[in-house]
Amino acid sequence: MVNTWDRLSKLLKVRLSLFVFLLALVVSSGDARLERARRLSAATEETAETYDRYYNYVSLTGLLQSLLQKYPHIANLSSIGQSVEGRELWVMRITTDPNADIPGKPKFKYVGNMHGDETVSRQVLVYLIEYLLAKYGEEPRVTELVNTTDIYIMPSMNPDGFEKSREGDCNGDYGGRHNAKDEDLNRSFPDQFDGTTASPDNVPEVLAMIRWIQNEKFVLSANLHGGTVVASYPYDDSAVHKQQGHYSQSEEDSLFRYLALVYSRNHPVMKTGEPNCPDAMEETFKDGITNGAQWYDVPGGMQDYNYLHGNCLEITVELSCCKYPPATELHKEWDLNRESLLAYMEKIHMGVRGYVTEAISGAALSNVNIVVAGIHHNLTTRTYGDYYRLLLPGIYNITAVAPGYTPMTIHSVLVLEDKATEVNFTLAPVVSEPSGTIAVPTSSTTTSRDSTTTTTTTKPSDSAQMGGTAAEENTDKLLTPTPENQPIQPQEFRHHNYADMELFLRKYSSEFPSIAHLYSVGRSVEERELYVMVISDNPTVHEHGEPEFKYVANMHGNEVVGRELMLNLIEYLCSNYGTDPEVTQLVNSTRIHIMPSMNPDGYEVAVEGDVKGYKGRNNSNNLDLNRNFPDQFTTITEPRQPETIAVMNWVKSIPFVLSANLHGGSLVVNYPYDDDKEGISRYSQSPDDKVFQQLSRVYAQENPLMHNGHPCKDLYPDEYFDDGITNGANWYNVPGGMQDWNYLNTNCFEVTIELGCVKYPKAKDLPNYWEQNQRSLLQFIHQVHTGVKGTVSDSEDGTGIPNATISVAEINHNITTARTGDYWRLLAPNTYSVTASAHGYIPVRTYATVSEAGVEVVDFRLTRLHLDSKGQNQNGPQPTQNPSEKELQSLIKELSLDQGLEQLVKSTATESSFRYQRYKELSEFMRGLTLNFPKITSLRSLGQSVEFRTIWALEISNKPGEPGLSKPKIRFVAGIHGNAPVGSKLLLEFATLLCINYGKNPAITKLVNETRIVIVPSVNPDGREQAVEKQCTSTKGLTNARGKDLDTDFFGNASQRGEEAQPETRAMMDLIREKSYTLSVALDGGALVATYPYDKPVQSVENEGTLKYLASVYANNHPKMHLGVTGCSSNGQTGNIPDGVMRAAERQSHMGSMKDFSMDFGHCPEITVYTGCCLFPPAEQLATLWAENKKSLLSMLVEVHKGVRGTVRDKSGKPIVGAVIVLNGGVRVFTMEDGYFHALLAPGNHIIEAVADGYQQQRQEVVISSYEAASTINIEFDMDNSIFGLPREFVVASAAASMTALVVTACIIWCVCAAKSNRQKDGFHRLRQHREEYDDEIRLTSMGSKKSLLAHEFQDESESDEETLYANKL
Repeated sequence: MVNTWDRLSKLLKVRLSLFVFLLALVVSSGDARLERARRLSAATEETAETYDRYYNYVSLTGLLQSLLQKYPHIANLSSIGQSVEGRELWVMRITTDPNADIPGKPKFKYVGNMHGDETVSRQVLVYLIEYLLAKYGEEPRVTELVNTTDIYIMPSMNPDGFEKSREGDCNGDYGGRHNAKDEDLNRSFPDQFDGTTASPDNVPEVLAMIRWIQNEKFVLSANLHGGTVVASYPYDDSAVHKQQGHYSQSEEDSLFRYLALVYSRNHPVMKTGEPNCPDAMEETFKDGITNGAQWYDVPGGMQDYNYLHGNCLEITVELSCCKYPPATELHKEWDLNRESLLAYMEKIHMGVRGYVTEAISGAALSNVNIVVAGIHHNLTTRTYGDYYRLLLPGIYNITAVAPGYTPMTIHSVLVLEDKATEVNFTLAPVVSEPSGTIAVPTSSTTTSRDSTTTTTTTKPSDSAQMGGTAAEENTDKLLTPTPENQPIQPQEFRHHNYADMELFLRKYSSEFPSIAHLYSVGRSVEERELYVMVISDNPTVHEHGEPEFKYVANMHGNEVVGRELMLNLIEYLCSNYGTDPEVTQLVNSTRIHIMPSMNPDGYEVAVEGDVKGYKGRNNSNNLDLNRNFPDQFTTITEPRQPETIAVMNWVKSIPFVLSANLHGGSLVVNYPYDDDKEGISRYSQSPDDKVFQQLSRVYAQENPLMHNGHPCKDLYPDEYFDDGITNGANWYNVPGGMQDWNYLNTNCFEVTIELGCVKYPKAKDLPNYWEQNQRSLLQFIHQVHTGVKGTVSDSEDGTGIPNATISVAEINHNITTARTGDYWRLLAPNTYSVTASAHGYIPVRTYATVSEAGVEVVDFRLTRLHLDSKGQNQNGPQPTQNPSEKELQSLIKELSLDQGLEQLVKSTATESSFRYQRYKELSEFMRGLTLNFPKITSLRSLGQSVEFRTIWALEISNKPGEPGLSKPKIRFVAGIHGNAPVGSKLLLEFATLLCINYGKNPAITKLVNETRIVIVPSVNPDGREQAVEKQCTSTKGLTNARGKDLDTDFFGNASQRGEEAQPETRAMMDLIREKSYTLSVALDGGALVATYPYDKPVQSVENEGTLKYLASVYANNHPKMHLGVTGCSSNGQTGNIPDGVMRAAERQSHMGSMKDFSMDFGHCPEITVYTGCCLFPPAEQLATLWAENKKSLLSMLVEVHKGVRGTVRDKSGKPIVGAVIVLNGGVRVFTMEDGYFHALLAPGNHIIEAVADGYQQQRQEVVISSYEAASTINIEFDMDNSIFGLPREFVVASAAASMTALVVTACIIWCVCAAKSNRQKDGFHRLRQHREEYDDEIRLTSMGSKKSLLAHEFQDESESDEETLYANKL
C-alpha cells in the first residue's frame, strides 16, 4: 500500500513538473506574441494617421517610403520627374504585382495639388493611399479594387508651390498657386484651340505629366483642386474663349456627366449644388457638376489634354471652398470625400474591354484605334494589345482599325452598367506592292512580324528574338554577340564588274528570299540597270511604323570602295540574320535599301589603281551626277541625266528617313549644305545642323582613321577635319549635289561619306576597308531610330492621315507623313514643341523630349475642321451621305494616296499599236468608239475647219448627252497646233482605256459614272494634215489653213479682235461658253512642263494658288515633268523649272489664248501640258509617251472631284440659278440649273461668298483636303431686307417719317396761304377803288416777266457747254 502510494506520489510529481513546464512554455509564448504585438503597435503608431497636420515635401517623402517598406507586395513608389526646384513628383502605384506591367488591368490615376496652394487634395490622396494599403485583405471592396485595377496616386504635382503656400490662406492671397517659374500648370498643356503657349523650360512638371500620360495610357482619372465644391468635366475651353457661359461639349458629354455625377452624388455637400463659399455665396451648380467652359474658360488645362491625347477620361474636382484650410479641417474633408473617391475609381470597370491581335501570328497589336459608331472619339490599344473603353449602358457597333490591316467590326455589343463587356478583335494584314520600281523576278516569299510600337522612349533591349521573329523595335544600342557566336564576315573581297555584281545580287536575292528583294529603279545611259537590294523582314512592302533607310554608292564611277562595301554589307546582313542579335534587330525593325552602283557606266571605264584621277568619274554623257540635281542656289543648266531622274523618282516614291552617299578620295563625313548662296567656300548651315553633326559623328567615331581628322597626309597634307566631319560648303562648294536635294525635297536626311584617300584601290586592300567601316555602317543605320516617330490619324475613324505636316518649333524644316500616316523626325537630344497639321484638320501641338537612349513615340489624333457660315468650328453632327457618295469619297481618297493611282495604272493596261492617225482615220476611230460602246459614248460635231474637216467632241459618261448637273464635267483638248499631234494620240488612247475598262475595272467604272468627260482630240485638223513626222522643231502645220495660230485667236470682245474669228476658234468658243465645265486640260508639245493661266501678260493672277496646284497635280504624276528640268535643248528650254510648273506668260506671253478665254468667259480653269521636247516625235516613242502621261491623265479625272461643291437655294428650297459664287474674293463661278455649282480649289482654307439679286449675301469658309472628295456646302439665301444698302426697317421708318414731315409741312403751307388769301381779298377790295392807278403798273410788270422767259428760251446751249468745259479745265 505504501509502495503504491509512493508510486502515485512520484507520478503526480512528474505530471506536476510537466504541467509547470508546459505552463511556463505557454506563458513564455504568450509573452513573445504580446511583445511582437506591442512592437507592431508601436510601429503602427509611428505611421498612424492623425488627420490633423499637413505633410511638407520632406515628411511626405518619408511617409510614402515607409508605406512602401510596409506594403511592398501591393505598393510601388516612383517619381515621374522633378519640379523646377528639383523636388520629385512622387507617384504611389497600388496593385498586385506592382513592379510589373501586366495586361488585363485598366490604369487609373488621381492627381492632387496641381495648384500648390490648393492643399486639401494633397492630404486626401495621402489618406487614400493609407486606406487602400491598410484595408487590402480586410475589406472585400478595397481588395477587389486593388486586385483588378492598376491604381496610381500622385499627391502633389506642384511641390514647389506647396512649400510657398500658407496654412489658412483660403483665397490664395499669399502665392503658391503657380510653380517656381510662376507658370500656372493648369494653363500650360497643349490646347486643342490655342496650341502650346508655355515654354518647355518653364514647366518641367507638365512635360513629366505629358510623358507619363502618353506612356501609361490611363483609362480614367481625376484632377483634384480647391476653391469651391463641384465636379467639372470637359471641355474646359472653346474656340471662342468666352469667359463664362459657353457650354463646350465633348464627343462623350453624356459619359462625362455620368462620371462627374458619380463623384458628386457620393459627396454630402457637393450633391446639393450649393457650396456656400464665402466669396461666392450666390454660386450654385445643378447636381454639383458643371461643364468646364460653361463655368469659366480654361485654355491649356490638363483634363482636356488627357481626353484628347492620352486615351484617358479625366474630370476636375474642386474639394473645398477654402484652398488651404486649417489642419483641423482635414479629417472632415477626408470623411466627405472617401466614398466619392472609391466610387469613382470603381467606374473604370464599365463599358467594354478586350484584346486586339494579329490574325497570322497571333501577336498583340498596339496603337490600334477602337472606334465606336456614333462617337467621334477613339482610343488606342496598349503595348499588349489590350484596351479599355468606358461606355454608358447600351448597344454599340465597335470597330478596330489599324493602318496596314483590314478593319474588323463587331455589331450589337451589349454594355451593362457595372461590368465591362469583353470584345476581342483579330486583324488581318493588308499587303500591297511598292511603286515606282521594277522587281527582279525571284521565288521570294515574305515573313511577318509583330508590331510593338510603344508610346514612350524605347530603351535598348537586352535580347532579341531569333529565327525570323520580331525583335523589340527601336533598339538603338549595339547588342554584343557572345564569343561563341561571332558574326560571319564576308568571305570574298574582289572588284565586281557590272555582270559580276548583277550575279552577286541575284544570288543573294534568291538565297534569302524572306529578307532580301532585288529591284531596279531605272537604267543608265548605256541601259544598265540601277539595282537596289532591299533587306528587311518584309522586304517588298513599306510596313507601317518601320523607317526606310538607304545607302547609295559609286555615284562617281571611279570611286569604287563604296560599291564593294555595299556588296559586303548585303552579304553580312543576309548571312547573320537570325543568329546575330544586332543584325536581326536591324533587319526586323528597318527597311534597308542598298544601291551598290548609281553610275555603272562610269565604273566600266574606270581603272584599278587610280588614286585621284577622273577617268570613269562621270556618266556616259560625261556629266558629273553629283552636280546634276536641282539646286537651291544655282540653276543647273546641264540636261538631267537618266541616272539622276531615276534616283529622284525613287527617293520621292518611298518615305526615306536617313541616307548616306558613299564616295572616295578623302576620309571624312560631309553634311549639308554642300554649297553657298554666293558660291563661296564657307560654312553653309542647314536648319538641322545639330542633327547632321550628330549623324556624322556617329559614323566617324567608329572609324579611328576618319575620326583622327588627318585622313590623307601624303596626298593632302594641309587637310584637316575636326572629329572627321565637315560642313560641305565649308570644305568646297558643290552645286547640284544629291545630299542637299534629298534634304530639301523629301523627308530624307542624307550625308556624303568619303571612304578613303584612294579612289580605286587594289583588290588586296579591300578587306582593310571593310574592317575600318563595318561598325560605322551598322551604327549609322541605327540612327534611323532616333528622334521622334509616330502616327498622325483621324480622330473620327482612326485612319492614318497622309501628307500631314510635322513641324518642330524653331527648326525651319518640316517633314510629312507617309501614306498610312506614319512619320519619323530625326532630332538631337532635347525637348521640343512638335506640331502635326493637315488640311481640313485642327492642328495639334505637344512636347517631346528626345534622349540618347532611343526614339520618342508621339502619336497625333487630329480632329476634322467643320466650319459654319461664320467660320466657327461646328461640333454637331454633319450631313449624312448616301452610299453612292460614300463610295465615291472612299475611291477618291484611295486614288489620291501614294499607291492608289499607281495600282490603277497597272490594272488598266490596254493593248495598242501606237501610231499616228490622220483626220480620216481619227474620225473613223471615234465613230468606232461610239459603235462599240454606245451606252457610255456620244459623238458630236462642234463645227468645221477652214477646209471643212469636222472638229469632233466625244463625251464619255454613263448617260452621255444628258445634262447630269450634279456631276463634274472635264474637258480634254489637243491638236490646237497641228504640228504637235502627240496630244491627239494620247487622248484617243485615254478614251480607249476608259471605254475598254468600263464595267471591268471598278475604279474606272465609278469615275465614268460620276463624271462627264468631253474629249476634243484635234482642234486644228487642217494643220495636222500638213505636219511632218519626226520634225521636232518644224512650224509646218502649226497654223490652220489660213495661216492663223489658233491659240492667238480667242477673243471674247469684238473690240479686241482685228478680224473675224477662225471657224475652228468659233467652234471651241461655243463649247467653252457652255459654262458647265469644272476643269479643262489642253495637251501641246515642244516642251516638258505644265502651265497655268494666264498667257497674256498680267501683273497678278486671281486664285493663282489653285491654278498652280492643278498644274502641279499633272506634273507630280509624270515621271519626268515634276523633276523640273526638261532638257529641251532644241528650243532653248534647259533651265530648272521648279516642280515642272510655271505660269504660261513666263514661258511665252501672248494674247488670245484658249486657256485665257476659258478662264475669262467659260469660268473654267484650264492648264496646258507640254508632253515632250519634240513637237512631232517618231511613232516609236508614242508608247513611252503614253506610259509617262497615263497616270497624269487619270489624276485629272480624280482631281475634278475635289474642291467645293453645293447648291444655292432660298428659304423655300427653290434653287437659285445664276447666283455668283466668289472664291476668295476674286474668281467667280455661277450656279447652274438646280442651283448647283462646283469649283476646284487648292488644299487649305478658302472663303466662299454667294451673291444673288434680291438676296442677302452669304459667306462661308471651307477646308479643302488634297486627298478627299469635294467638300459639300448648302447655301440658303434670305430675302435681301436692305434698300440702298440700308436695312429695310430703317428705310421704311425713314420714309414714314419723311411722309409725316411732308404732310405737316403741307398743312403749314396751306395755313399760311389761307392767311395770305384773306389779306389779298382785302387788298383787291381796295384795288377796285383805285383801278385806274394800278392798270399801267400791272401791265409793265407782266411784260417784264415775258421778256425774261424768252431770254431763257433762246439761250445758246452750246456756248454754255463750252463755257462749262472751259471752267472745268480751269
